[in-house]
Parts: sequence; structure tokens; C-alpha cells
Amino acid sequence: MRSDQDAGAPQRVLDAVRHDIILGVLAPGTRVTEAALAAKYGVSRVPVREALRSLEAEGFVESRPYAGSTVAAIPLDDAEDLFAVRGVIEATIARRAARRASAQFGADAPDTAWWTARRALTDILDDGDRAVAADALAELPELNIRFHLGVAELSGSASLAALLRQISGKIEWLYAADVDRRGRQSWGEHRLVMAAIDAGNDAEAGRLMAGHVGSSQRGYMERFAGPGRAPGAPSGVTGTDAAERG
Repeated sequence: MRSDQDAGAPQRVLDAVRHDIILGVLAPGTRVTEAALAAKYGVSRVPVREALRSLEAEGFVESRPYAGSTVAAIPLDDAEDLFAVRGVIEATIARRAARRASAQFGADAPDTAWWTARRALTDILDDGDRAVAADALAELPELNIRFHLGVAELSGSASLAALLRQISGKIEWLYAADVDRRGRQSWGEHRLVMAAIDAGNDAEAGRLMAGHVGSSQRGYMERFAGPGRAPGAPSGVTGTDAAERG
């Protein structure tokens, strides 16, 4: 019996295909067919078809009539916009998280949910440190987005957390594209952000988080824009770029 004979199969296939796109297993420009993906993931074409529709809506896949579907690239202009939006959202999240931490450390009764979320962040940071030490940088993209979503949880803002979650897949995709070059430095910056949050220093937490996102943006653009690219000129990461990363 195929593994897609249950209600959770479409989501599992969606997560698996998105994961392979983010990590470059399915590189930008790669043609993807329902038959090939069904064979790869051991399912029928039905959950694959649903996954491709969702991935197209998320911007991971492009589909054209009579031409089928291909893995998309992130145009550099879109990447710049994504970093800009992310910088505003995450700096605000960090400031709110610091103010909430200050209130929590001064509270008479502990907030169990807050402390559970804070301990989870410690575990994520430790796991990332171990991955960096072991040169297992491929583990960092998933840990990175878990860290940023964890800080959003600490902020206590459901609206900001929802906004960040909406773009989390693209954030992970951009991070994975440059993780071999900037992963170690970027991961170390998380500790500084977390220290400012724990200290209740909202201004410093916001500044460090904005700087962290800005550094990621500069590193990404330096790598993929190339010298002499005019601002606003359309471009993207191609399958060749992805192959060079592998």
C-alpha cells in the first residue's frame, strides 16, 4: 500500500519537496513532474499535485501551460525586499521579546509557557553550536528558522509571529543558499541577540537583530548579485549557482 493513503500525506509531501528545494537537492531551474516526484517520495500523484499547487503559491515552483513545473529562483530584487521586510519585523520582535523578558525576570510567579519557550531556544542554540563545530552546516538552515520563530514566540505577539511564519520558508531558502560561506558567523550572532533579550535591553536587542539581518542581506547580495549589477536589474540564483553550492 502506498504511504499516501491518509489525510496527512499531502502535508508530508509538501514539507519534503519544500525541504529539498530549500537545501538545493532540487535546484532552481530543475523540471519537476508529478510522476518523478511521486516515485521519489513513494506516493501517488494526488498529494504531489496538491504539493506543487501550494509550492507555486509560496513561490518555490513555477508552472506554465504545456511546459510543466520547474523549481523557481528568488530574483535578487525579491530577495532585497524580503530582507527589508524581515529586518523591520524581526527588530520589532526582538525589542518586544526583551521587554517581555525583563518583565518575566522581575515577576513574582514564573510564566511556565515563557520558560518552556526560552529553554527551547537554549537547546536550539546548543544544537547549532554543535553543528558548526562538526562542520555540519547543512543542519543550520532549519535550526536558524527555528531560532527566529522561537524569538517571535518569546515576544508574545501573535501577529508578528504569524507574519514571520508566512515568510519563514523563503528565509530558510535564502539562508541555505549562503550557509557554506556565512553560516558560522551568522550562527554566532544569535548568541549576542539572545544575550540582549535576556538582559531586557530592548534597544540593543532590536539593534543587534537588525544588524544580524542586514549582515545576512549583504552577504547574500555580495555572493549572488555579482560586480556591476545595476540596482533593480532582474536576476536570480540559477541551477548552476545551486550546483556550485553542492
